[in-house]
Amino acid sequence: MSKFDEKVELYKKFMDDRKLSVNLELLTAVTKGLGPSIYKTDAETVSGTDPKELLTVKNNFLIKKLGLADTAELDQAIDQVMEQIGRSERKKYRAVVYYLLAKKFNKEAVYGM
Repeated sequence: MSKFDEKVELYKKFMDDRKLSVNLELLTAVTKGLGPSIYKTDAETVSGTDPKELLTVKNNFLIKKLGLADTAELDQAIDQVMEQIGRSERKKYRAVVYYLLAKKFNKEAVYGM
């Protein structure tokens, strides 16, 4: 199993453990879109309490990647995803956060789904 496949499997297990439904094909596409950042401990996760980090998710993923307009709905969606994963969860994997946000806004087509 390649390192990439190991990461996808880790993220899938993370979601399964939290009873979050997962489309493995979409999770794989989202993970691939993150490139080498999935192999860097700090870049692999999202801090749910750091406003600067959450702004990065909003600007770089929701607005630039998914093409969404900058509205209060984006902040609410990020907050809901943080709640879904669990506020006390220390490792909020970026691939999982992005996956859940893409699903929330029905933007699977960005990943060819």
